[in-house]
Amino acid sequence: MITNSAGVGGRAAQVARRQLNLATRHQLTAAGIAPRTITSRTSRTSGTSRTDGPWQRLLPRVYLLQTGPPDHRQRALAAVLYAAEPASDPLSGDTAALTGGAALALLGIRDAPHTPADVLVRAPRRPAGTPGVRPLPTTRWPRTITVAGIPSTRPVRAAADFAARAEDPELVRSVLAGVVQSGWCHPQDLHAELRGSRLLARPAIRSAAAELLAGVRSVAEARARDTLEATDLPTPLWNARLYTPAGAFLATPDAYWPDEGVALEIDSAEYHYTRDAWHATLRRRLRLESHGILVISATPSMIRDTPTEVLAALRTLLTLATSRPTPPTAHARGHVQLKLPTP
Repeated sequence: MITNSAGVGGRAAQVARRQLNLATRHQLTAAGIAPRTITSRTSRTSGTSRTDGPWQRLLPRVYLLQTGPPDHRQRALAAVLYAAEPASDPLSGDTAALTGGAALALLGIRDAPHTPADVLVRAPRRPAGTPGVRPLPTTRWPRTITVAGIPSTRPVRAAADFAARAEDPELVRSVLAGVVQSGWCHPQDLHAELRGSRLLARPAIRSAAAELLAGVRSVAEARARDTLEATDLPTPLWNARLYTPAGAFLATPDAYWPDEGVALEIDSAEYHYTRDAWHATLRRRLRLESHGILVISATPSMIRDTPTEVLAALRTLLTLATSRPTPPTAHARGHVQLKLPTP
């Protein structure tokens, strides 16, 4: 059973309600709670014995005023409370703001890690790090927003801060694509932020930025782009929006060859495992084929494990398309292939 704000009243209760049942030691003492009372109410372990209190110390000087375990939001806000200036309003975003993977995870970005929690702090302050919190001093303080009650950087800055510290190139590729795919920022804005952070000198980050500027929106598409660029096949448009001659929207195939009227659809089982999703996929394919577009469907695992089979099928359709008596009646609109500027 979870007991919320256990043993707290008055001003301390107001702080707890505002801060997801969290409070700093400075806030508790400012609310009139004596240090010895904070100590007596906090669960702690000493040697082989344990004292059970209604509160928990999540981080140095940061307390969870409930008996149950913290959730991701509470852990993220605890990191901000820990890094903020003690006398400041920690929810203002003026002295500390969540960034990096933890901020992106709050937005639902797939593969973005909740921990460690990266927290921007204004230089020259340098709070000590902990196993779960990584304070990042900066002189380039960003505009901040509130996400699920937690002061955070905007998604474009959070993505750049994540890329700066991630070691796995595929994870960088996936998370940056997820931020753009989810609509949290435009690829050109992300590129500008990466450039401003001087991150484009890193090959993995520069490659991920190039893919997003070219229209790629997922790791599976990025792998397909890598595979196609190693061949002599024509360069497709990525995620081009296709319309009928009357202006009705048809679909957005993952890759599209406008001159040949050939589309590549990368269908992941994760997104098509329900009956309705599968039917929607089939209807989209029927719409494309009814307007003369030849469609090849492949799964991400096919792109990864058997790319030669996918390329063979594409080559055949692209060759057949050149001799078709009737060209496709669909056309791409509003898509521009962008070049990656030199870092």
